[in-house]
Amino acid sequence: MIDAHIHLDMYEDSQLTDMLAPLMQASNGPRTEAMQVTGLITVSSQLESCRRNLQIAKRYPGLVHPAFGFHPEQPLPDDAAAADLFQWMRKHADDMVAIGEVGLPYYTALEKRRAGERFDAEPYQELLEQFVRLAGELNKPIVLHAVYEDAAAACELLEKYNVSHAHFHWFKASRLVTERIIANQYSVSFTPDICYEPDIRQLAAVMPIDKVMAETDGPWPFEGPFKGQATVPRMAQRVIQEIAGLKRCSFQEAHALITQNTASFYRLPPF
Repeated sequence: MIDAHIHLDMYEDSQLTDMLAPLMQASNGPRTEAMQVTGLITVSSQLESCRRNLQIAKRYPGLVHPAFGFHPEQPLPDDAAAADLFQWMRKHADDMVAIGEVGLPYYTALEKRRAGERFDAEPYQELLEQFVRLAGELNKPIVLHAVYEDAAAACELLEKYNVSHAHFHWFKASRLVTERIIANQYSVSFTPDICYEPDIRQLAAVMPIDKVMAETDGPWPFEGPFKGQATVPRMAQRVIQEIAGLKRCSFQEAHALITQNTASFYRLPPF
């Protein structure tokens, strides 16, 4: 299976060795019923993050596939830093499977408003628009951090630039926006919180399974049955198990389809 969204650059080198070295060894041997993780999409948060993810991908070729971008839940880069990032991404276009993680700062804006502070979302929207344009220019998939009402704003930009190869990670949206995402045939992914969050389970039940992926968003920690555990790629298996139950199909069927969805979306070689 493929972990469709993880931040490998946020793990220590020793953690990466523990997680990834066994997967590299398994990939060189026969497949087993354990259904090992055979690929990871590692997303980036800013330029240094992009550079580290590229290094990790070179260390684990064929297993780790990097996406380059700027996470929106942080202060915006100044003009010079943004220019450096876009220049670097264009230079390394052949090294990335997608542009990401990019999007809009829902949680930052929420915190500011709850504190009674003014928040200007327009500069973040302008930066996202640049990334959407770049995705179209380079013919790359785009990985989006755009939840709730921000998902609608992201849809508008995708439609404006005719970018259809879009992945809404850790998907959360209203029913109306969900229907828009389904109509546009965008892809979404779910994290281990599908095991214990009723709202997420309802969304997963509605989404067509051929547009669904499984992710961990590691090292982000989870609650429920995962409370106190380090987030690792094999947790994507639990996501698939839950989706299988919601879709009333076997784990094997869900696993095969979700893995193929991810491989096709990110244009990875068949496993």
